[in-house]
Parts: sequence; structure tokens; C-alpha cells
Amino acid sequence: MKNKSIVDKLSQHIEALVFSSEKPVSIQEIKSCLENVFETKINPKAIESALEKLVERYQEEQFAFELVAIAGGYQFLTKGAFHPTVGAYLRQITKRRLSKAALETLSIIAYKQPVTKSEMERIRGVSCDYSVQKLLEKELIDIAGRSEAPGRPLLYGTSEKFMDYFGINSTKDLPKPKDFKEPETSIGEAAPIEEVKDTSQPE
Repeated sequence: MKNKSIVDKLSQHIEALVFSSEKPVSIQEIKSCLENVFETKINPKAIESALEKLVERYQEEQFAFELVAIAGGYQFLTKGAFHPTVGAYLRQITKRRLSKAALETLSIIAYKQPVTKSEMERIRGVSCDYSVQKLLEKELIDIAGRSEAPGRPLLYGTSEKFMDYFGINSTKDLPKPKDFKEPETSIGEAAPIEEVKDTSQPE
């Protein structure tokens, strides 16, 4: 009974900790935080038991989200059945804040990923610095590593938030890609004033 009481007590603190984090929280991070709060050593087994209890609890139908083991830690995520609703909301609050240039850059990243900024600029013919910066700020894209090309430029790809934004489960669900180099199939409108023509790239 005593052990059960400890697990119950830990569950609430772990629940609050994971809920407040935007990224997966590892068992070691949870352990370190709780030991700092309670000023005593905590058995990792007790944390694992508490997490198992929380995972089981949020599987119940009354909850629209669940606790998931992902990327070496634990995170609360919306259940799949509610992705369309979340996606619709994200489109409402995000789409109106994205310029046509940002949407065009995002489309190139989605279809060509992983892709470097210079490759985006070669396709669009204009600087993508501003658009890439805005897309990173809105967490619609992630840095996916570095290219093996000279200088090892950064590679960019779409994020999980991108999936929610468009209400899809995978980039395979995107419409058939088009040739962005062809004017008749280009997307978006003319580059806004914050973008500068990239004269270093071939036409």
C-alpha cells in the first residue's frame, strides 16, 4: 500500500512535468527534477511504474490525448481521431500569418526534403532567408542535419507540426508533387519586398 501511495504521488508530479514540456521528457530528466523538488533519491523503477499508470489512464476513451513514449522520453499527444480537428485549428491560426513566399518555400521543403537553402533558392530564384526563418519560428520545419556538399550546408525538412497543420499523417499523403521550375505550375505569388532577387544563382 505504501508503494502504491508513492506511485500515486509521483504520478501527479510527473503528469504536471510532462504536460508543461513542449518536447519529450526522459526518465532521467524526470528523476533529476523530482529529486531536486523532494530533496531525496528516487528509484527509477518508481518513476517507470508511475509512467505506466499514466499511459494506461490516458488510453481511456474519455481523453482526447494520450501519454506516448517517443524520442527517448514521454510526451502528451493528441489521439489520431482528433488530428483533423487540431489540423483545422492550426490552419486557421497559422495560414493567415504565412506569406505567399513562405508557403511556396514550405511546399518546396515538403516535396524536396531534406533540402538545403541554396537548393530552395535555385528553384525559386530568390533569397529564402526570411521565409526559412519564419517557418522555423512557427516550427513548421526542422533542421534535418547537414549536407555532404562543400561547406556542409544545413538541410531542412518538415516537422510534426507541419503534419498537424495540413491534417495529414505522412508526407506521402501530400498531393502529387509538381515541377516547381515550370512557371505554369509555380505556386504562390511574386516574392514580397523582404525577399531579394538572388543574382548568384543561374536562371
